[in-house]
Amino acid sequence: MSTGTASPVFAEDASAGDAFHTPPVPLPDGIPGDPIRVRRLDNPAAAVPGGENWLVLHRSEGADGSPVATSGIIALPDRAAHPVPEGGYPLISWAHGTVGAANRCAPSRDRGDTGASPMNAHPRTLLGHFLDQGWAVAMTDYEALGTGTAGHLHPYLCGRSEAMGVLDIVTAARRLFSGEIGERYAVVGHSQGGQAALFAAHYAPGRVAGLVGAAAIAPANHLLGLVRAGALLGQVNSGFAFTPLLLAGALGGDPAIDPEQVLSPRAFEELWPHVRQRSRAGLSRPDSWGGIRGDEQFRAGYPAAPNAHQAAFDRQLEAMNPDLPITVPVRITQAADDERVRADPAPLPGTDALVAELTATNSPRGNIHYRRYGPGAVPADEPLGIHFATIDHDTPELTAWLAALLADPD
Repeated sequence: MSTGTASPVFAEDASAGDAFHTPPVPLPDGIPGDPIRVRRLDNPAAAVPGGENWLVLHRSEGADGSPVATSGIIALPDRAAHPVPEGGYPLISWAHGTVGAANRCAPSRDRGDTGASPMNAHPRTLLGHFLDQGWAVAMTDYEALGTGTAGHLHPYLCGRSEAMGVLDIVTAARRLFSGEIGERYAVVGHSQGGQAALFAAHYAPGRVAGLVGAAAIAPANHLLGLVRAGALLGQVNSGFAFTPLLLAGALGGDPAIDPEQVLSPRAFEELWPHVRQRSRAGLSRPDSWGGIRGDEQFRAGYPAAPNAHQAAFDRQLEAMNPDLPITVPVRITQAADDERVRADPAPLPGTDALVAELTATNSPRGNIHYRRYGPGAVPADEPLGIHFATIDHDTPELTAWLAALLADPD
């Protein structure tokens, strides 16, 4: 057992500030999970409390299967309290919720001065709690969030892309801290990250061994119906901030989609450029997507008679729903009072419907476990609302579930 400070197998990189996140061109040869750069995290606002935080840039795969560099953070427990166990620390690969597509909103780059900062800060209590259990934590930024260039936009909710980020940082952690990160890991995510966790669990077999379970807190689901319903509203809504993000994700799945043919002239010319510049909260403002009526977002004909590009957009939205075959135990958590991701937003399908779909898809395994907190169960006084308060409320039950899966089978 080791009680000292971690020493990564790879030499630390001295690139200062955000230059660390700029991928080298061309990328060095290698395979997914190979570290490109590593250094101690120099951004206290991004650090997981109580841990030893490392910033990493590693090889992964983009939505189209091409090599990309993806950034993230790897945190190890306090060695004095938790010496490295035989076989290494169990690992949680954390999938974060929606922050936007602007590089500076990435969890590893956010210095507490963006519209995404409260959303990035909230889960750190949970992640610090994981360290307190003696588990290491890996936190991907996802593809092109933190590392994006002018021609590379974060493919929001594009399932395969997210899965590669969540999984390949596990490999990077094992290679960086050989002998200190073990073979058993779980994926846990919230909101966008809940959906990403389910996709990661689906893609894990044959890519990254050792997955013992996946936990999804208020996972994004059934996006197609929400977008179509929103396109009929004759009023403004801050929730239309998700329209450009979803279009960015659709472009990851189908680069042939032309945003100009999907969006109305006003939305394309005035508002679409904001997706690269603003956090999700910034996109919700009245001077951005929060100030356009639902029925003004898209070119005429949508959703009743979509043109070819809008139809392709719809197909990508449908593919984002995480109804997938998964081989490991899955735990889904949802609060009935959540206003962001809804349990049952009748007449549209919500998380209740997703659980029914997953249960049917995985019926031979019986591995889908649903924890639905009823009305009033989750405290409503959290400034970020019940959508985030569910993370804290569920922590004891989630921890017990993970501990049973991560325990050494010997």
